[in-house]
Amino acid sequence: MTSLRRVLVVGTGLIGTSVALALRERGVTVLLADRDPLAVRLARELGAGEEWADDGPVDLAVLAMPPQAVAPELLRLQKDFVARFYTDVASVKALPVAGAEQLGCDMHTYIPGHPLAGRERSGPAAARADLFLGRPWALCPTSETAPQAVAAARELVELCGGKAVEVDAGTHDEAVAVISHAPHVAASAVAARLATASETALGLAGQGVRDVTRIAAGDPALWTGILSGNAAPVASVLEAVAADLAEAAAALRALSSGDDTAGERVTALLETGVQGQGRIPGKHGGPATTYATVQVVIGDRPGELSRLFQAARDAGVNIEDIRLEHTQGLPLGVAELSVRPDAAAVLAESLRSHGWQLP
Repeated sequence: MTSLRRVLVVGTGLIGTSVALALRERGVTVLLADRDPLAVRLARELGAGEEWADDGPVDLAVLAMPPQAVAPELLRLQKDFVARFYTDVASVKALPVAGAEQLGCDMHTYIPGHPLAGRERSGPAAARADLFLGRPWALCPTSETAPQAVAAARELVELCGGKAVEVDAGTHDEAVAVISHAPHVAASAVAARLATASETALGLAGQGVRDVTRIAAGDPALWTGILSGNAAPVASVLEAVAADLAEAAAALRALSSGDDTAGERVTALLETGVQGQGRIPGKHGGPATTYATVQVVIGDRPGELSRLFQAARDAGVNIEDIRLEHTQGLPLGVAELSVRPDAAAVLAESLRSHGWQLP
């Protein structure tokens, strides 16, 4: 039986509404608040909860807003004794903690948090109840945070399907600079080159450039706030990335001028990149696993993915991951199915027997 029976979500964007939807699925009463009444209305229509009417204290208030807004909102809610405990979901932690301390907030009832989950889309319409399933959720208690507040936040994470990870605020911010914030800027820098690219280049675009630039589609205003709140750690990572790129550019210039040895410097960066990519945890947070890829031509028609998954099921093969690459100008594409190496031949044979074309 959950002890979180009434939860207030302040901020009904992507993360806040996703938290609300996840809690509603677990039977928690969720109250919603936002400066934008239209956002609250949409979240309500999605089944995320009811509009907050300040009709008594709640067990936990979740502040789902930009980092700069957390501390003032926390102070306002605490002055009105709105909740027993408070947490936030901002993507940086040192800034809201420092702001809360400076404003004189009650640090005993506040537990900073950050779910490591999101989408390129924003707003309540993009929210999903399963957004946090299996995802790390950083909790950054201060030296003053009460154990009961930590317990309440851990229960929130569990109800949402996340995996609680306790870490101090400064370490958290340095970590997300490497794994999230700097990669977003790097992806945006690559995508910016496409703004003036020729139609010929865009017509030749394949899955590689889509993979690299996918996260660059995020809301610029939202990301400016995130980056501003973690400016120094992100700058340090970007300076290191810029140095690597400058070295690669210099090596390629030398290579184009006839220095055949310059290619070794490029190779060194590429090899280090392979090593770094291989350190990213695999499924369920375990060690990265090497999978075999089975490619199959798939039509752009309703039900095709269902048929494909049924063929894999008939073969007794679990699809670990899937990626779709569409063919421009044609109503078909290629599905890349990642499976365990010992299952690749079994799956390929099953697909062929079901009439699928393998390139």
